[in-house]
Amino acid sequence: MALSSGFGVSGALGVSKLRLNRYSQRPPGAGTAPARELDMANIASQKKRILRSERERTENRLLTSSVKTHFRRLESAVEAGDADNVASEQRTLVSKIDKAIQKGALHKNTGARKKAKAARIASGSAS
Repeated sequence: MALSSGFGVSGALGVSKLRLNRYSQRPPGAGTAPARELDMANIASQKKRILRSERERTENRLLTSSVKTHFRRLESAVEAGDADNVASEQRTLVSKIDKAIQKGALHKNTGARKKAKAARIASGSAS
């Protein structure tokens, strides 16, 4: 009795090609729409929760991306060599980090690490 008698069985393990293809390919319609638009619950409280979490996510992204932007501004000020600009950029960066910690977008230890990094970058301009 041959294993490959037209039933789609391949190899010594007897795993069919049909099963492999079915699980190895993406489902139809995958990637056509963002997943966030597809996740809508039937329960009213869950609909509100989904909308609220999306609002919170965008707020957190705004805060964390502004911290990254101000890091780049501090680094460019250090490269320019303007001491006054470096001091003001560091102040605004620390303020942005503190605001992100206060709002909950950053953990307090992450904020402390970022403020220490900012101080290290700013002190690099003095040397």
